[in-house]
Amino acid sequence: MSQLALFDLSVPLLDSERGKVTYQAGFVAPDIAAHWFAALREGIAWKASRRMMYEREVDVPRVTAHFRLDPSGLADASAPAAIVDVLRAAAVRVRAAVDAPFNSIGVNHYRDGNDSVAPHHDTLRDLVVGEPIALLSLGATRRMAIRSQAKGSAQRAIAIELVAGSLLVMSHSSQLHYLHGIAKTRAPVGPRISLALRVRPESPKPVAAA
Repeated sequence: MSQLALFDLSVPLLDSERGKVTYQAGFVAPDIAAHWFAALREGIAWKASRRMMYEREVDVPRVTAHFRLDPSGLADASAPAAIVDVLRAAAVRVRAAVDAPFNSIGVNHYRDGNDSVAPHHDTLRDLVVGEPIALLSLGATRRMAIRSQAKGSAQRAIAIELVAGSLLVMSHSSQLHYLHGIAKTRAPVGPRISLALRVRPESPKPVAAA
């Protein structure tokens, strides 16, 4: 598994007919990233969930929230007033950089090293074909693993440290060929919040992952 340095400011992780993934550290300045992290951590009514796994119900190892976006950046009556400006500012900045009509923002809170997300690809029926997924990271650094679903010698894996203020962008086609996830860690690690921006079909189902 290859490892990418933290000081790389803009790195194409993958770029082929199987999909494109890019990473940019320093997308948001440290002071802004810290402010957004604190505001979201304290201002969101985080939701704990349970799911079926291996024929038993288990806790989802992170807490989440979900908000709809309109062209101005936010259109969700459930959004607490304390975080409306943060969500709008983040959405506007990501939209301008990625040039995609994001209409959904899933917010994920990894409270410590015990929180994680298993290797997965986004559910394709919940995405508009051809549109990317953008992940903005705030708080503590966590390692994301991206690996090919291909078998044998064609399989490829990458590990990337998602630092505060960084932006990871995955093309729609990458969801057909690659899995991404964040493993649990025994190393001391602080809380992390990720903002996952997607373009969803009409009447989207609230999902927050990665």
